[in-house]
Amino acid sequence: MSGPGRHRIDIQVRFADSDAIGHINNACFATYTELARLNFLREIGHRPDSMILAHLSIDFRRQVQLEDRVHVESWVDSIGTSSFSLRQDVYANEAVAAEVRAVMVGFNYQTQRAEPLPPDAREWLETHRVEGRP
Repeated sequence: MSGPGRHRIDIQVRFADSDAIGHINNACFATYTELARLNFLREIGHRPDSMILAHLSIDFRRQVQLEDRVHVESWVDSIGTSSFSLRQDVYANEAVAAEVRAVMVGFNYQTQRAEPLPPDAREWLETHRVEGRP
C-alpha cells in the first residue's frame, strides 16, 4: 500500500498488450484496474460473484510503454447503502498514467437485484476510504 487507505498491486505487462512500437493499448487499462479491483475485493473477503461493476471511467494522463513498470493503486472514495465508488490510479514508472473511477454494487445474481453491502464489508471499506484525491 502506497499511502493510508491505498491498496497497491503490481501489474505484469504482457507483450500482447502492446502494438508494433511497444505502446500499451488503452483498452488494457480497464483490464489492469479490473485485476486490482478483484484483488481489492478478495481482501474484503468478497467473492467476485457478490458484486457487479456499474460504472467505469478512465482519464488517460500519459502513454505507457511495454518496458514500463506498472502498478495500480486503489482506494474507496464514497460508500452508499449497496454500492461504493473506487478510485484507481494506474502508474507507469511511478508517474500517473491514468485516473479511474469505478462504482461497484452489491449484487445477487440469482435475484438479479442490488443488495446492501454487509456490515463487515462496509467496515473494511471505511478503512480504505480516502477523502478527495490523495
